[in-house]
Amino acid sequence: MPEPGFSPPQPSPIAAAARFGDDVPTITHAAGVLPEQSSAPGPAAVQEAGPSLERVLRGPSGLGTASLYLARRATPTEQQEQSEPPEPAADEAPADALQIPGLYYHPVAEPDPARVAEVSRRIKDWAVDEVELYPEEWEGQFDGFSVGRYMVACHPDAPTIDHLMVATRLMVAENAVDDCYCEDHGGSPIGLGGRLLLAHTALDHLHVTKEYQPQWAQSLHADAPRRAYRSAMEYFVRQSTASQADRYRHDMARLHLGYLAEAAWAQTDHTPEVWEYLAMRQFNNFRPCPTITDTVGGYELPADLHAQPAMQRVLALAGNASTIVNDLYSYTKELEAPGRHLNLPVVIAERENVSEQDAYLKAIEVHNDLMRDFEAEAAALAASCHVPSVLRFLRGVAVWVDGNHYWHQTNTYRYSLPDFW
Repeated sequence: MPEPGFSPPQPSPIAAAARFGDDVPTITHAAGVLPEQSSAPGPAAVQEAGPSLERVLRGPSGLGTASLYLARRATPTEQQEQSEPPEPAADEAPADALQIPGLYYHPVAEPDPARVAEVSRRIKDWAVDEVELYPEEWEGQFDGFSVGRYMVACHPDAPTIDHLMVATRLMVAENAVDDCYCEDHGGSPIGLGGRLLLAHTALDHLHVTKEYQPQWAQSLHADAPRRAYRSAMEYFVRQSTASQADRYRHDMARLHLGYLAEAAWAQTDHTPEVWEYLAMRQFNNFRPCPTITDTVGGYELPADLHAQPAMQRVLALAGNASTIVNDLYSYTKELEAPGRHLNLPVVIAERENVSEQDAYLKAIEVHNDLMRDFEAEAAALAASCHVPSVLRFLRGVAVWVDGNHYWHQTNTYRYSLPDFW
């Protein structure tokens, strides 16, 4: 039996892109290394990639720019529902938005109100009529979540409402699993693994003998989270390619693994080290949402390009930064809820023996470092690999990160801030 050795080297983004016939220019990269070989690009790499960061990640907007986004041609029916309003400059947050001093973020333009209204109407019809997601007494909480505004802000380049609905159903389904299995509405760490496993089969179907297949199929209607997963995934696979669907299943398995780690710590009353908490949050985070930005945009980032280590690092950093945003904005909400909730400020306070205020301020610094690393890595990848689908995907992920922050900052129904300033 041969001795185990190192894995064969992975192709660079340039080599992977060449397989798809894209015209890829010569790399001019700081220190002569590819993005996946550098754990964190230095100032030279960031400065060199600066124009790419501005051009690709922020990108063109407003009237007349839709053709730059490489979306598939819409059908006549879809063209009727497309709206392309001019995007106003986003120089500052809305006057009534929550303000975290020192937090690094990019303001976004207000999402198209017509699209917000239509997505909100459709998602409520789906939740109430198709999957019976919640009892009547939860209606106010569902409305207060403002998922329509959330998804329109995160996916401004979606060619149609149908594309936006793909992301919206999945977001609502994911939150149903979190609320009903883990958190506010009957959730518990006890037995969570079994519940998550059965729910995951709504995303990644069970392949079993004919004798047992009907029992499994019936189980997908057993509770609201499974009904939501099953329906949302059915819509998603109609819109996505096979590789996009498999990518999403993989990221949802990551999410469920993070849920289980947090549940295990709750059962043993364990406060993890800060780095351990951040490891958990790399899995229990928003990554499944930005990873489908190409499906929602009506195009595909090829699987080989998505799997590149440089792209995976960009996605991991984007998910991590977005999730710490949630820790910061939901801090007081979680402290007021029954039971003990782990979040980054709480873990820093206990493990580093600092005050709650200092821990919260340190968590802001952690977020800002993650954001800058994300932008530097995305810019370096954009500078080294001018493949249209790569550039658009990087921009889509960056826009999702900004839209996610916008939703947290403006959702005063759900969130408030501590009095630390």
